[in-house]
Amino acid sequence: MRNNRRAAELLRIWREDYIGQTLMSAAVSLGITALFALYHGYLGFCYGSVWHGSIGFFYLLLMVIRGTVLLTEKRNQTRLETEQILCRHRTFLISSVLLLVMDIALIWPIFMMVVLDKPVFMGPIPSIAMAAYTTWKITIASIHMRRQRQRANGNILVAELRTVNFIDALVAILTLQNTLIMVNQTTTDGNTMLPVSAASSAMIYIVIVFITVRMLRKGLRQTGILTCGKQT
Repeated sequence: MRNNRRAAELLRIWREDYIGQTLMSAAVSLGITALFALYHGYLGFCYGSVWHGSIGFFYLLLMVIRGTVLLTEKRNQTRLETEQILCRHRTFLISSVLLLVMDIALIWPIFMMVVLDKPVFMGPIPSIAMAAYTTWKITIASIHMRRQRQRANGNILVAELRTVNFIDALVAILTLQNTLIMVNQTTTDGNTMLPVSAASSAMIYIVIVFITVRMLRKGLRQTGILTCGKQT
């Protein structure tokens, strides 16, 4: 009976509370990200794969950012509103530094994908499944990037979580692109896909950096740091 009530409460939060929905989905994403970090870290360590090691480091940073935000929001349940705002601002500044490091850490795995130096161990059917999952992921992330502007209620960490989800989805597109090229490439193709891969990867990375900087500017303005700088 207690489990039924708990399930009903979680379902109500998912339907009616946007912030609660964001935190619940972030908790699920945190678990998945931890598995990805362990998986790629294991392959990088056991097989000496630089790509797996570097992308594993990206997922590790992603996991830390999500975990820090979720921990702050959990502890905020017992704090006064003024304390909640201060803690959110502090967590935002810390996680923003990690987000910048995460963007920089993406440079090397993206470079390896551009030059088609990423190891691929899957056939056409898993690649199609991966494409379907990536399409769903980027669609949901795009929808919530728009929704959070009206429904985040000024919660700076909710906006950050949605931005991080969108970056995660863009990285999934980069990985999918490289996988499909490698799976369908023949020995006669040579490096004909290199210019296309380089151009699309550069565009996606520029988008990642752009939305990161935009989020940082908006967040710093909301915390009052940029405003104070202008007043002085």
